[in-house]
Amino acid sequence: MELVNQGPVVKSEMLIRKPVEEVFEAFINPEITTNFWFTKSSGKLEVGKRVLWEWEMYGVSDEIDVREIENNKRIVIDSSDGTTIEWNFTPTTANETFVSIENYGFVGNTDELLNQCMDSMGGYTIVLCGLKSFLEYNLKLNLVMDKAPDAHVNK
Repeated sequence: MELVNQGPVVKSEMLIRKPVEEVFEAFINPEITTNFWFTKSSGKLEVGKRVLWEWEMYGVSDEIDVREIENNKRIVIDSSDGTTIEWNFTPTTANETFVSIENYGFVGNTDELLNQCMDSMGGYTIVLCGLKSFLEYNLKLNLVMDKAPDAHVNK
């Protein structure tokens, strides 16, 4: 986590051993994303579009606004919690992509900021681990689902 003028910036990063086009598409296309992150989406990410993401096992959702998309390079969205999430995709070779996710715009007192930042970093690290296992090994590890099994709405 780094501190900048607009408040804390949480960063989670990982190398994914797949071409940048495939890694980028995994975050744009909900048919792929639902294999490692949320369970349901109202549509593909497109600039200017509002999309609903759902985590049905927890009974929660997030309505996001897509601000920017640079094909195979960058995605920027605004979340319903008031934060901004930015993905950057850097090809390191023809078959490797370094993904960096930054989340910022947190508000609250020091304890609230710390909790939000820790939750964000842990959450996006899990997302990247799920992405890596799915794209590289075609494994669905259910990391998001298994993070908080006691919180499932239909136990």
